[in-house]
Amino acid sequence: MSDYLIAPSILSADFARLGEEVDQVIASGADVVHFDVMDNHYVPNLTIGPLVCEALRAHGVTAPIDVHLMVKPVDRIIPDFAKAGASYITFHPEATEHIDRSLSLIRDLGCKSGLVFNPATPLDYLDYVMDKIDVILLMSVNPGFGGQSFIPATLDKLRQARKRIDASGFDIRLEIDGGVKVDNIAEIAAAGADMFVSGSGIFGGARDSDPNRYDSIVGQMRAELAKV
Repeated sequence: MSDYLIAPSILSADFARLGEEVDQVIASGADVVHFDVMDNHYVPNLTIGPLVCEALRAHGVTAPIDVHLMVKPVDRIIPDFAKAGASYITFHPEATEHIDRSLSLIRDLGCKSGLVFNPATPLDYLDYVMDKIDVILLMSVNPGFGGQSFIPATLDKLRQARKRIDASGFDIRLEIDGGVKVDNIAEIAAAGADMFVSGSGIFGGARDSDPNRYDSIVGQMRAELAKV
């Protein structure tokens, strides 16, 4: 697949100048702004909410915003993110009592919907909802913290998810999140992923005032993807 999407996770960005950081990383060739929402309940960390999403839109960010909800329950917060300007909203099946209803709610609000699978969560949840999903996000680390290493077993899980997507006939993105870097992105793409979340792998370098400082890392990722 040639339309690979690179989605920098702003969890690793400089929050003191977040709008500028997002502007620069998108200008460097990234495609999607990945937005990690943690509630200190479903996962042991607390991050950002819909007001930050709304602020990025007000700042002038027009790129798709991919909201990954690591919260429980999810239904209460979904409308807030849809109103704030989210493009994608994904959640974990363990975080809702009614997966089908939550997926439908996201789409009814005009956003693309998706399910997120932790490293040990089986893909069986997909069996009856493939027609309501626009993206499948596989976690290649355990959720809650940035900067973790890629879990190799996720590669086989990617292959299984890709088979499910291809067999379904639906237009579904296969997204990966956790430990994605220049040196492994090609292998991950070869296993079936077409949307790549990277936080510390992109933002982890030295921060300075150079507006082109992300060009190199995003360019290297594109070069690696071109080999697949």
